[in-house]
Amino acid sequence: MALKCGIVGLPNVGKSTLFNCLSNAKAQSANFPFCTIEPNIGTISVPDARLEKLENLVSPERVVPTTMEIVDIAGLVKGASKGEGLGNQFLANIRETDAILHVLRCFDDGNIVHVDGHVDPVKDKEIIDIELQLKDLETIEKKISSLARVIKSGDKESVKENELALKIKEGLEKGISVRGLDFSEDEFLIIKRFHLITSKPVMYVCNVDESSVKTGNHHVEEVRKAIANEKAEVLIIGAKIEADITELDTYDERQLFLDELGLEEPGVNRLIRSAYSLLNLQTYFTAGVKEVRAWTIRKGMTAPQAAGVIHSDFEKGFIRAEVMKYVDFTTLGSENAVKEAGKFKVEGKEYVVEDGDVMHFRFNV
Repeated sequence: MALKCGIVGLPNVGKSTLFNCLSNAKAQSANFPFCTIEPNIGTISVPDARLEKLENLVSPERVVPTTMEIVDIAGLVKGASKGEGLGNQFLANIRETDAILHVLRCFDDGNIVHVDGHVDPVKDKEIIDIELQLKDLETIEKKISSLARVIKSGDKESVKENELALKIKEGLEKGISVRGLDFSEDEFLIIKRFHLITSKPVMYVCNVDESSVKTGNHHVEEVRKAIANEKAEVLIIGAKIEADITELDTYDERQLFLDELGLEEPGVNRLIRSAYSLLNLQTYFTAGVKEVRAWTIRKGMTAPQAAGVIHSDFEKGFIRAEVMKYVDFTTLGSENAVKEAGKFKVEGKEYVVEDGDVMHFRFNV
């Protein structure tokens, strides 16, 4: 399931440093704007402590975590919607992602230049919001023009699309991103077809200095106030600290470093899990002596759809799913124990898979 999170932000806010930490790729990271020209793409493993417990129980030949893609998109600048700073290319890259990680510089450092000369994460956020909204406004105006010819025929679907497009246009003209407007779930399914950038879910990543990594700072608080009415999460991370952690060779060295900072785990672990959730994804497991594996599915998928993630034949010939809850399996210690406790379930085509389900599929091709 190739879903992507795009890392966006103004130049020099720490995007490429963060991307390097996430993917262990070596995106160039330098102290000047437009260092990143082509988007860097990294496939990263999603940290999941449940895999380790399953491994200890089953003792498989191999363990395979679930993955997701992160895209490091070059820094946007004011005027990007009109092509400034290679803006058209950058905006096209954002359009191809499924969710946005918006990195904001929330630290003061005279040695790292800011594209506007001073640190103001709320203003930085607004610059990018405006550029993305202007691009969406251009897109939606074209959509309204194309619909004008069709709605004259009275086509009900086109009339509905036009109503939604006009509401979106009105919101964008007031500076409200599409995700901030009030739409039903069914309406959002229609809006998805418009391919609007500001309809994508967003998480704000506040890049702070070492002293602020646990509790944040006044910059972070200003960001929280600015997004109070948005459907968005704020995550605090220190990209410089994360870079230092990746340079350490052993788990013990990394743990000692985290202990000194009073942190339980690297910030990138939290970021990856939050990004996974932002994409509306969840995990189920298969567990056998050959392999313990985490599988990525969208929330709300049925058992046949989840089976289809393994192989399309599993979905086509689906007969049933044998399901154990992760907690039951790891607490009771074996499949037989789960069966004896009456907690081993056989589910049909209508079963909606839950996060952490341990599953076997029966199928016939």
